[in-house]
Amino acid sequence: MTVLKGKKVLLGVTGGIAAYKSAFLVRLLIKAGAQVKVVMTPAAKDFVTPLTLSTLSKNEVFSSFTSEEDNAVWNNHVELGLWADFMLIAPATANTLSKMTSGNADNFLIATYLSAKCPVFFAPAMDLDMYKHPSVKHSFKELQGYGNIMIPAATGELASGLQGEGRMTEPEEIINFLEDYFSAKLPLKGKTILITAGPTYEAIDPVRFIGNHSSGKMGYALAEVAAASGAKVILVSGPTHLSVGSDNIKLVKVTSNAEMYDAVHQYYKEVNAVIAAAAVSDYRPKTVADKKIKKNSDVLTLELEKTKDILASLGEHKKHQKLIGFALETNNELENARGKLKRKNLDFIVLNSLQDKGAGFQKDTNKVTLVFPDIEKELPLKPKTEVARDIINEIVTLLIK
Repeated sequence: MTVLKGKKVLLGVTGGIAAYKSAFLVRLLIKAGAQVKVVMTPAAKDFVTPLTLSTLSKNEVFSSFTSEEDNAVWNNHVELGLWADFMLIAPATANTLSKMTSGNADNFLIATYLSAKCPVFFAPAMDLDMYKHPSVKHSFKELQGYGNIMIPAATGELASGLQGEGRMTEPEEIINFLEDYFSAKLPLKGKTILITAGPTYEAIDPVRFIGNHSSGKMGYALAEVAAASGAKVILVSGPTHLSVGSDNIKLVKVTSNAEMYDAVHQYYKEVNAVIAAAAVSDYRPKTVADKKIKKNSDVLTLELEKTKDILASLGEHKKHQKLIGFALETNNELENARGKLKRKNLDFIVLNSLQDKGAGFQKDTNKVTLVFPDIEKELPLKPKTEVARDIINEIVTLLIK
């Protein structure tokens, strides 16, 4: 998963030899999880076909103010410009750059550009002497002055056979440029968040254990949202069947309370915040059999002992970190959550009640109350991904204070 996932991209293709690279750009944008619509100048169709770009983007390609099949159907450039999260014009020829600068809307692409309210990126592509011409340099300066973002051309072999500046940046590098741009604006960029998720299992013998019904869905949703917000995430997870979808998430798998305790404290000093969403075992068998216990009697008695309180230990050693806990309660919910908030030195606690329909283990939804030292924020029943977003937003607020 990248920061381009889910973004709506309007790709403008103009009439230069580098237009053939637009097919690779579309594929890379789609692979990154973006939605892509393509607008072409009439001249661009001499270099790459609308059918190619339509097939790759899975959307209609626009190149004129009316539909080519039916001239009575008007293509709405205003609606298209407003649809996009960002517009990318690649390649951007000297001719198109000049029209963008002057507002000469004699084709559908320029009219759409003038209607766009989103960030606009342009990747110039032209021959060496054209790239260095004062009029083209003027276009670069003016367009950046309007707030457009230039993706500088590369140096290399040009269509004329010359070597020099003017070659359109390669599609992979354009994707990297876009990801760096949007990543830098994410609210948790440069922050490290540690999240615990899932259950822990405490062994009785080599084949049996004490555990709970936690699926890990809430913790994994938090990890994905935190990563999408720019954070480096360390996800310490008990046994689950879930997987992560972001390169920004480091998954540390553990089984027992003791293993989770060690893993959390290993990374604690380097993180900005901890979200303890795991359902950690409070007790474990005092003695673990080294062989499978045989069914020799009608009653099996286990002596249990307390496990380490991971969250309390983090609260005791808390310095710069923001610390968020979870409380799953069945009665006296708010009173118990506030007690835990104070005892464990938390910044806020996420209160779940098993009394609420749609909340609790194994579900895709949750209904929580965010309990702070001075206030409570009760949230309605929502998908866990949306609950995760609400929690991460609160952490952003804590970290930027």
